Amino acid sequence: MLDFSRNHFELLGLPVSYALDSARLDQAYRDLQAEVHPDKFAHAFDAEQRLSMQWATRVNEAYQTLRHPFDRANYLLQLQGIHAMDANNTSMPMDFLVRQMAWREQLEAAKAAQDAAALDRLEKTLNTEVREFQALLAEEIDQQRNYPLAADTLRKLRFTDKLLADVGAAYEELG
Repeated sequence: MLDFSRNHFELLGLPVSYALDSARLDQAYRDLQAEVHPDKFAHAFDAEQRLSMQWATRVNEAYQTLRHPFDRANYLLQLQGIHAMDANNTSMPMDFLVRQMAWREQLEAAKAAQDAAALDRLEKTLNTEVREFQALLAEEIDQQRNYPLAADTLRKLRFTDKLLADVGAAYEELG
């Protein structure tokens, strides 16, 4: 059967890379699930059924990690021994923190005024930032192999993702 020591990319037969062909990822996942899905082993011995369940779980975990850009970058950094989301590593460049504070102020002002147009503008700005961070991650991880710099970018992406989620919650509050 499959080898549990393989990383997520190897398991799915994909290159170890931040830039990933999502259609290829989806196909690799479906192919592998068809091979290890527990239903296929319904009439097998208990040990084979348990192993199939473990494999299906592992394949699902690999797929879920690789299909989300943040999780994929974090996983790639972990493969390099870098734990970007370590709670002790909170350093951020001052210019980024100032931007974050300005965005938070925009969010609070939009919420207070119940201004959906202001939320739309902020959401558009943040989505642009997210795309830029994702492009930077591809460059820093895949081309430059500058993993410490990629860890900094990933932390910025996390902050921005969190703020986008807060914008989403503000939309819900508006009704």
